[in-house]
Amino acid sequence: MLVFPNAKINLGLNIVEKRADGFHNIESCFYPVGWTDALEITAHEEFQFHLDGIAIPGNGSDNLCSKAYQMIAADYELPPVKIHLLKAIPIGAGLGGGSADAAFTIKALDQQFKLKISYEKQLHYARRLGSDCAFFILNKPAYCFSKGDEMEDISLSLAGQWIVMVNPGLHISTIEAYSGVQAKRSDEDLRTVLKEPVASWRDQIKNDFEATLFLKYPLLETIKSELYKLGATYASMSGSGSTIYGIFDEEKDLKENFDDCKVWQGFLH
Repeated sequence: MLVFPNAKINLGLNIVEKRADGFHNIESCFYPVGWTDALEITAHEEFQFHLDGIAIPGNGSDNLCSKAYQMIAADYELPPVKIHLLKAIPIGAGLGGGSADAAFTIKALDQQFKLKISYEKQLHYARRLGSDCAFFILNKPAYCFSKGDEMEDISLSLAGQWIVMVNPGLHISTIEAYSGVQAKRSDEDLRTVLKEPVASWRDQIKNDFEATLFLKYPLLETIKSELYKLGATYASMSGSGSTIYGIFDEEKDLKENFDDCKVWQGFLH
Protein backbone atom coordinates (compact mmCIF):
# COMPACT_ATOMS: atom_id res chain seq x y z
CA MET A 1 0.00 0.00 0.00
CA LEU A 2 1.26 3.42 -0.98
CA VAL A 3 0.09 6.57 0.86
CA PHE A 4 1.25 10.16 0.93
CA PRO A 5 1.43 11.69 4.43
CA ASN A 6 0.92 15.42 4.16
CA ALA A 7 2.17 18.35 6.20
CA LYS A 8 0.11 20.88 8.15
CA ILE A 9 0.42 24.56 8.94
CA ASN A 10 -0.63 26.39 12.08
CA LEU A 11 -3.03 29.26 11.69
CA GLY A 12 -2.22 31.02 14.92
CA LEU A 13 -0.47 29.40 17.85
CA ASN A 14 -1.11 30.58 21.40
CA ILE A 15 0.94 29.02 24.19
CA VAL A 16 -1.56 29.11 27.02
CA GLU A 17 0.20 27.57 30.03
CA LYS A 18 2.83 25.11 31.17
CA ARG A 19 1.41 21.83 32.40
CA ALA A 20 2.41 19.85 35.47
CA ASP A 21 3.73 17.07 33.18
CA GLY A 22 6.22 19.47 31.54
CA PHE A 23 4.25 19.92 28.32
CA HIS A 24 2.42 23.10 27.35
CA ASN A 25 -1.24 23.70 26.61
CA ILE A 26 -1.73 25.48 23.30
CA GLU A 27 -4.48 26.82 21.07
CA SER A 28 -4.08 26.62 17.31
CA CYS A 29 -5.83 25.82 14.07
CA PHE A 30 -4.14 22.99 12.17
CA TYR A 31 -4.71 23.08 8.42
CA PRO A 32 -3.56 20.31 6.03
CA VAL A 33 -1.34 21.25 3.07
CA GLY A 34 -0.09 19.39 0.02
CA TRP A 35 3.62 19.00 0.84
CA THR A 36 3.93 15.22 1.24
CA ASP A 37 6.17 12.29 2.01
CA ALA A 38 5.61 8.90 0.37
CA LEU A 39 5.04 5.84 2.53
CA GLU A 40 4.83 2.29 1.22
CA ILE A 41 3.95 -0.76 3.31
CA THR A 42 4.45 -4.23 1.81
CA ALA A 43 4.43 -7.76 3.21
CA HIS A 44 7.93 -9.01 4.04
CA GLU A 45 9.60 -12.02 5.67
CA GLU A 46 10.66 -9.84 8.60
CA PHE A 47 9.96 -6.33 9.80
CA GLN A 48 12.11 -3.71 8.12
CA PHE A 49 12.11 0.07 7.98
CA HIS A 50 13.85 1.71 5.04
CA LEU A 51 14.39 5.45 4.62
CA ASP A 52 15.20 7.48 1.53
CA GLY A 53 15.28 11.22 1.01
CA ILE A 54 15.89 13.55 3.94
CA ALA A 55 17.91 11.90 6.69
CA ILE A 56 16.25 11.45 10.08
CA PRO A 57 18.39 11.28 13.24
CA GLY A 58 18.43 7.93 15.06
CA ASN A 59 17.99 4.41 13.77
CA GLY A 60 15.03 2.75 12.12
CA SER A 61 13.60 1.38 15.36
CA ASP A 62 13.36 4.94 16.71
CA ASN A 63 11.26 6.12 13.80
CA LEU A 64 7.62 6.86 14.55
CA CYS A 65 6.49 4.60 11.69
CA SER A 66 8.30 1.67 13.29
CA LYS A 67 6.85 2.54 16.68
CA ALA A 68 3.36 2.72 15.19
CA TYR A 69 3.75 -0.76 13.69
CA GLN A 70 5.08 -2.27 16.92
CA MET A 71 2.32 -0.63 18.96
CA ILE A 72 -0.46 -2.02 16.77
CA ALA A 73 1.25 -5.42 16.43
CA ALA A 74 1.08 -5.72 20.22
CA ASP A 75 -2.74 -5.62 20.02
CA TYR A 76 -3.50 -7.20 16.63
CA GLU A 77 -2.18 -10.10 14.60
CA LEU A 78 -0.01 -8.38 12.03
CA PRO A 79 2.32 -10.06 9.55
CA PRO A 80 5.85 -8.66 9.23
CA VAL A 81 6.09 -5.79 6.78
CA LYS A 82 8.62 -3.57 5.11
CA ILE A 83 7.95 0.14 5.62
CA HIS A 84 9.63 2.31 3.01
CA LEU A 85 9.52 6.04 3.73
CA LEU A 86 10.58 8.60 1.16
CA LYS A 87 11.10 11.69 3.30
CA ALA A 88 10.48 15.02 1.57
CA ILE A 89 8.86 17.17 4.28
CA PRO A 90 11.69 18.93 6.17
CA ILE A 91 12.21 17.91 9.79
CA GLY A 92 12.31 20.39 12.66
CA ALA A 93 10.25 22.62 10.40
CA GLY A 94 6.96 23.07 12.24
CA LEU A 95 5.06 21.07 9.61
CA GLY A 96 4.25 17.90 11.55
CA GLY A 97 5.83 15.64 8.95
CA GLY A 98 6.94 12.94 11.38
CA SER A 99 3.54 13.00 13.07
CA ALA A 100 1.83 12.61 9.70
CA ASP A 101 4.05 9.62 8.84
CA ALA A 102 3.06 7.93 12.11
CA ALA A 103 -0.66 8.61 11.71
CA PHE A 104 -0.68 7.46 8.10
CA THR A 105 1.11 4.27 9.16
CA ILE A 106 -1.70 3.56 11.62
CA LYS A 107 -4.36 4.21 8.97
CA ALA A 108 -2.56 2.24 6.26
CA LEU A 109 -2.03 -0.81 8.48
CA ASP A 110 -5.68 -0.71 9.49
CA GLN A 111 -6.82 -0.55 5.88
CA GLN A 112 -4.30 -2.97 4.38
CA PHE A 113 -4.91 -5.73 6.92
CA LYS A 114 -8.60 -4.98 7.52
CA LEU A 115 -8.11 -4.55 11.25
CA LYS A 116 -11.25 -2.44 11.66
CA ILE A 117 -9.66 -0.20 14.27
CA SER A 118 -12.20 2.38 15.39
CA TYR A 119 -11.56 6.09 14.88
CA GLU A 120 -11.36 6.55 18.66
CA LYS A 121 -8.76 3.81 19.02
CA GLN A 122 -6.71 5.21 16.13
CA LEU A 123 -6.72 8.53 17.98
CA HIS A 124 -5.57 6.73 21.13
CA TYR A 125 -2.63 5.16 19.29
CA ALA A 126 -1.74 8.47 17.64
CA ARG A 127 -1.73 10.38 20.93
CA ARG A 128 0.71 7.84 22.39
CA LEU A 129 3.14 8.63 19.57
CA GLY A 130 3.09 12.44 19.71
CA SER A 131 1.01 15.54 20.32
CA ASP A 132 0.44 16.37 16.63
CA CYS A 133 -0.22 12.82 15.46
CA ALA A 134 -3.92 12.74 16.35
CA PHE A 135 -4.73 15.57 13.94
CA PHE A 136 -3.62 13.52 10.94
CA ILE A 137 -6.03 10.67 11.66
CA LEU A 138 -8.97 12.72 10.38
CA ASN A 139 -6.68 15.15 8.53
CA LYS A 140 -9.05 18.07 8.13
CA PRO A 141 -8.96 21.66 9.47
CA ALA A 142 -9.40 21.59 13.23
CA TYR A 143 -9.13 23.80 16.28
CA CYS A 144 -6.53 22.03 18.41
CA PHE A 145 -5.98 22.53 22.13
CA SER A 146 -4.53 20.89 25.24
CA LYS A 147 -1.11 19.58 24.03
CA GLY A 148 -2.38 19.94 20.47
CA ASP A 149 -3.83 16.44 20.65
CA GLU A 150 -7.42 17.45 21.41
CA MET A 151 -9.52 18.74 18.54
CA GLU A 152 -12.86 20.19 17.64
CA ASP A 153 -14.28 20.83 14.20
CA ILE A 154 -13.88 24.30 12.78
CA SER A 155 -15.79 25.74 9.85
CA LEU A 156 -12.89 27.04 7.81
CA SER A 157 -12.00 26.61 4.17
CA LEU A 158 -9.08 28.20 2.33
CA ALA A 159 -9.85 26.26 -0.83
CA GLY A 160 -8.53 28.06 -3.90
CA GLN A 161 -6.01 30.13 -1.94
CA TRP A 162 -2.37 29.79 -2.99
CA ILE A 163 0.25 28.98 -0.37
CA VAL A 164 4.02 29.40 -0.56
CA MET A 165 5.99 27.59 2.14
CA VAL A 166 9.63 28.56 2.65
CA ASN A 167 11.99 26.45 4.70
CA PRO A 168 15.52 27.85 5.19
CA GLY A 169 16.96 24.55 6.37
CA LEU A 170 17.12 25.43 10.07
CA HIS A 171 16.29 22.54 12.40
CA ILE A 172 14.53 23.94 15.46
CA SER A 173 13.79 21.36 18.14
CA THR A 174 10.67 21.61 20.25
CA ILE A 175 12.81 21.98 23.37
CA GLU A 176 14.69 24.91 21.83
CA ALA A 177 11.49 26.62 20.72
CA TYR A 178 9.74 26.36 24.07
CA SER A 179 12.80 27.44 26.06
CA GLY A 180 12.23 31.10 25.26
CA VAL A 181 8.45 31.49 25.44
CA GLN A 182 6.27 33.04 28.10
CA ALA A 183 2.96 31.22 28.37
CA LYS A 184 -0.04 33.53 28.45
CA ARG A 185 -3.68 33.09 27.57
CA SER A 186 -4.69 35.17 24.54
CA ASP A 187 -7.27 37.92 24.84
CA GLU A 188 -8.70 36.90 21.44
CA ASP A 189 -10.69 33.74 20.70
CA LEU A 190 -8.83 32.25 17.74
CA ARG A 191 -11.96 30.51 16.47
CA THR A 192 -13.77 33.84 16.25
CA VAL A 193 -10.92 35.67 14.51
CA LEU A 194 -10.55 32.90 11.91
CA LYS A 195 -14.09 33.63 10.73
CA GLU A 196 -12.94 37.06 9.56
CA PRO A 197 -11.37 37.70 6.10
CA VAL A 198 -7.81 36.40 5.69
CA ALA A 199 -6.53 39.94 5.07
CA SER A 200 -7.54 40.90 8.63
CA TRP A 201 -5.54 38.09 10.23
CA ARG A 202 -2.25 39.95 9.92
CA ASP A 203 -2.99 42.19 12.91
CA GLN A 204 -4.92 39.65 14.98
CA ILE A 205 -3.48 36.14 14.60
CA LYS A 206 0.01 35.44 15.87
CA ASN A 207 2.38 32.56 16.54
CA ASP A 208 3.84 32.94 20.03
CA PHE A 209 7.10 31.28 19.00
CA GLU A 210 7.97 34.10 16.61
CA ALA A 211 8.84 36.62 19.32
CA THR A 212 11.92 34.73 20.51
CA LEU A 213 12.84 32.67 17.46
CA PHE A 214 12.90 35.72 15.17
CA LEU A 215 15.45 37.32 17.50
CA LYS A 216 17.59 34.19 17.45
CA TYR A 217 17.17 33.56 13.71
CA PRO A 218 16.63 36.93 11.95
CA LEU A 219 16.37 35.15 8.60
CA LEU A 220 12.94 33.88 9.59
CA GLU A 221 11.59 37.40 10.08
CA THR A 222 13.21 38.45 6.80
CA ILE A 223 11.39 35.67 4.95
CA LYS A 224 8.08 36.62 6.52
CA SER A 225 8.56 40.28 5.57
CA GLU A 226 9.50 39.30 2.03
CA LEU A 227 6.34 37.22 1.63
CA TYR A 228 4.26 40.24 2.62
CA LYS A 229 6.19 42.41 0.15
CA LEU A 230 5.41 39.86 -2.56
CA GLY A 231 1.70 40.17 -1.91
CA ALA A 232 0.77 37.65 0.79
CA THR A 233 -2.51 38.43 2.51
CA TYR A 234 -1.28 36.55 5.57
CA ALA A 235 2.14 35.19 6.53
CA SER A 236 3.34 33.34 9.60
CA MET A 237 5.75 30.81 10.98
CA SER A 238 4.26 27.33 11.22
CA GLY A 239 4.42 25.53 14.54
CA SER A 240 7.73 25.93 16.33
CA GLY A 241 9.50 26.72 13.04
CA SER A 242 11.43 27.00 10.90
CA THR A 243 9.02 27.09 7.95
CA ILE A 244 7.44 30.42 7.06
CA TYR A 245 4.37 30.42 4.83
CA GLY A 246 2.43 33.04 2.93
CA ILE A 247 -1.19 32.81 1.76
CA PHE A 248 -1.99 34.55 -1.53
CA ASP A 249 -5.22 35.33 -3.37
CA GLU A 250 -3.70 34.17 -6.66
CA GLU A 251 -1.10 31.75 -7.94
CA LYS A 252 2.50 32.98 -7.74
CA ASP A 253 5.72 31.18 -8.55
CA LEU A 254 8.16 32.41 -5.93
CA LYS A 255 10.79 29.67 -5.97
CA GLU A 256 13.41 31.95 -7.48
CA ASN A 257 12.78 34.53 -4.77
CA PHE A 258 14.00 32.06 -2.14
CA ASP A 259 16.57 30.10 -4.10
CA ASP A 260 18.61 29.21 -1.00
CA CYS A 261 15.59 27.61 0.68
CA LYS A 262 13.29 24.67 0.15
CA VAL A 263 10.05 25.99 -1.27
CA TRP A 264 6.73 24.23 -1.70
CA GLN A 265 3.85 26.06 -3.31
CA GLY A 266 0.39 25.06 -4.41
CA PHE A 267 -3.33 25.53 -3.95
CA LEU A 268 -5.01 24.86 -0.63
CA HIS A 269 -8.03 22.58 -0.45
